[in-house]
Amino acid sequence: MANLTLAVDDALLKRAREVALRENTSVNAVVREFLTRYVDAHQLAIKETISWFDALIVEAAIRSRCEVLFSEDLSHGRKIGHLELINPLLESP
Repeated sequence: MANLTLAVDDALLKRAREVALRENTSVNAVVREFLTRYVDAHQLAIKETISWFDALIVEAAIRSRCEVLFSEDLSHGRKIGHLELINPLLESP
């Protein structure tokens, strides 16, 4: 595993360590997880032709094993993997 050096504000790092400790993890583990989700969302955005921000939301829903994601911004009825996208503002047929 490669090492990575980051410049982070001291106060931010202190708060991150406190949160990680409460969640029984480490800042290193949090950064690894973030980078994994960052790359996965980027790949999903390209594959599904959606924005990176929308891909982050979709990726989180997929990882959480959701079956339905309600969103006004994504295509109603579209399926991404097992996840169905529903626009809650559209009238029912």
